Amino acid sequence: MVNVTQFDTYSDLPPLPDYQIVLQPSLLPPIPDKLLTLILPIAAYWGLSMLFHWFDTKDYFPQYRLHTPVEVSSRNKVSRWEVVRDVVIQQVVQTAVGWLLGMTEPDDVMGKEAYDMAVWARRIRIAQRAVPGVLALVGLDAVGIAKSLNTSHPMLAGAVMGGRYRALPTTAISGNSFADPSPEFTNWEKTLAHFIYWYMVPALQYGIAILVVDTWQYFLHRAMHMNKWMYTTFHYRHHRLYVPYAYGALYNHPFEGFLLDTLGAGVAFKVAGMNTRQGTWFFTGCTLKTVDDHCGYALPWDPLQRLTSNNAGYHDVHHQSWGIKTNFSQPFFTFWDRLLGTAWTGGDVSARYEKAKVAAQKKMDQGSEKTTITHSNAVDSATQDPRPYQDEQRNAIGLSSIRLEDQQPLPPAGKAELQAAGSRQQVLDDKKDGGAQVLVQEAAEEKEARSLLKRNGRRRTASSFSQTDGLKSLKDRVTGIMHGRAGAILGVESSR
Repeated sequence: MVNVTQFDTYSDLPPLPDYQIVLQPSLLPPIPDKLLTLILPIAAYWGLSMLFHWFDTKDYFPQYRLHTPVEVSSRNKVSRWEVVRDVVIQQVVQTAVGWLLGMTEPDDVMGKEAYDMAVWARRIRIAQRAVPGVLALVGLDAVGIAKSLNTSHPMLAGAVMGGRYRALPTTAISGNSFADPSPEFTNWEKTLAHFIYWYMVPALQYGIAILVVDTWQYFLHRAMHMNKWMYTTFHYRHHRLYVPYAYGALYNHPFEGFLLDTLGAGVAFKVAGMNTRQGTWFFTGCTLKTVDDHCGYALPWDPLQRLTSNNAGYHDVHHQSWGIKTNFSQPFFTFWDRLLGTAWTGGDVSARYEKAKVAAQKKMDQGSEKTTITHSNAVDSATQDPRPYQDEQRNAIGLSSIRLEDQQPLPPAGKAELQAAGSRQQVLDDKKDGGAQVLVQEAAEEKEARSLLKRNGRRRTASSFSQTDGLKSLKDRVTGIMHGRAGAILGVESSR
């Protein structure tokens, strides 16, 4: 416990209060907050992952699935056991690094809140000193204005005079709020100081942390795709999951997991100047967002998918053979992809997104803005600057040996063509888990999906249902057939 007495060095400013520092109680006694910071992200990872796994096994919300259960088993190049094993390895490393990080952090304390709010109130008062000078620059007389306002608006008159208030009631500051009696701040200064301390500063810290982690992950993630050695040595492992699912979110090479996820989040925490409890929520939020991005569902009512366009549909493009060198942004926002031209520009090119798009559009009402799963517009392919993909088609040497019918879906002309060429060449460069067979298999499934949509579209046109009923019929038929409930799809048994 520390007692501190403050001596005022500003004779014309309200003095700062004394404060007494004590250790902050644990959020969930008897678990120390530093231990909770290690436990909660892991619990959140498996808790949310198991929720989505439950959706998978019970076939809940099939209309919102981006891929069929058959695709999960047939297209992925790694067993679920291997995924669980490597995720646990990464979480062991994450816990060890988190423990070391915690050793560098002081224990969270409390008791200084009123003092810190008073410091902000003083800064507000000092900032008011500039008001008369600013008014003088535009030819206004602060003294005259203050005199005219003094009777009707005395607080405003004091602010105009540079924070010199008359006949203020005496107030004091104690505990977590301002109380009577002692030196004076105006009510508006106290309210603003309270808002800055409890809301603006933490929001700024979280904003900085999100910016740092998004920047860290974007540039390292992009480098691992643009550099052939880095991709085939480290990052290829994550892309064994051509059809992502929730608990595969942290399936990585151990070195990549440490560098991209664990170290990136730790740097963001330090740069933002967070305390332990803030770090707990930040690390847990990052974890939940990462799991949700890999969940395989385009859920229109999922808050994590509604708050930002960097969601399961956006990231799913990055796991497909035609989009693997696009959509690098993660886990929160997509601004780096937009600024640097690496966002997918081909629209919802895959027919396999149609079922989720139809369902989401129905949920959001027909009169709303048209739903897209990938958050891209095919028109952009012809209008956007091709950089940084201008050389991809020329460098896709191996792709020339692949038949065009095995390069499906076909992207729109322009930038999307270049993006797809570079992405498919990267799949070919992965000799262990990629290769031409991945492109052939994906093309076959894409053709079948388009065939199903065409057949169902003809039935809908021939029916006497209304447009709304037709849409529902299309959704139900596509969902039922494409999720293997008709026995088999693409020649693969549903029980596989």
